[in-house]
Parts: sequence; structure tokens; C-alpha cells
Amino acid sequence: MNPDPASLENLRDLALPPPVSLWPPAPGWWILAAGLASASVVAGWRSWRRYRADAYRREACRQLDAIERRVDAGLCAGAASELAVVLKRTALAAFPRAAVASLTGPAWLRFLDRTGCTTAFTDGAARGIGQWAFAGDRAAPAANLKAALRETRAWVRAHRRSEEPDRC
Repeated sequence: MNPDPASLENLRDLALPPPVSLWPPAPGWWILAAGLASASVVAGWRSWRRYRADAYRREACRQLDAIERRVDAGLCAGAASELAVVLKRTALAAFPRAAVASLTGPAWLRFLDRTGCTTAFTDGAARGIGQWAFAGDRAAPAANLKAALRETRAWVRAHRRSEEPDRC
């Protein structure tokens, strides 16, 4: 070793600290992980509740599919009355019985329009459902039934339920 303190031979590498360990994480990461886990549980629970609450919508869509298959096959007799039954059952499942059960005619169609944010039942393609349902053996034209089926399916999927806020 050179006794001269200014000599370059006396230089040494800097002593570096050991690398920072990734485990255990800092407390902030634990808090974030707990918050994300809690949010996931709450979101899963809400999704499950929503899925269960919409069971009536899925059943109505299955019934509408069956009606549509019969109409496509040319069996239009009775399809309009079945369509009216599906609408009434769906409304009874979603809304208080006292508010829905007694509705008939134009009041029923206005209710469907109001809850579905549409005018298809009073002014549109589905306005004839009431007359077709009670026409007896006379079948409604297939084109009219298909248009009414489309509007009914849209109402089943998009109507707001009784506890949802007014969105129209």
C-alpha cells in the first residue's frame, strides 16, 4: 500500500447496502390487498344477488323463444295470448301485485310503456297485443307477431323494476 494518502491506489469501491427484500411487503400493500379482497367479495355477492333477482327475466326470454319458434314455423294461433301471458307474468314478478294485477286495456299498455321507457305498446308494433290475445282462433299476421315479439323481448330485458329509480 502506498503511504501517500492522495494516491489513486488507496481508492476502494463504495460499500453498497444489501438489496431490499420484496417480502414481507410494506403495510400499505397489505391494506391495498385487503381492500381489493373486500371489494371482490362485495362485487361477487352483488352479482350473485342480481343474477338471482333476474331469474324471472331469463324464464320469460325462454318462453318468448318458444313462442318465436312456433311463429316461425307458421303456428300463429294462440301466440298473441301466450305473449300477453308472458308479459303479465313478468310484470307480476317485477312489480307489486296490487299495481299490476288489475291493469287491462290501454292502462296496461301505458304501464308497459312507462316501465319500459318506450312507446311500442301504445303507439308501436306491440299495440295490438290486447286485441290479438282475445281474437280467438283468428291468428294475428306473422309479421305483426314478430314485431310484437321483438318489442316484448326488449321490454322484458330492459324494464326497470319497482325498486329502481325512475330513469325515463
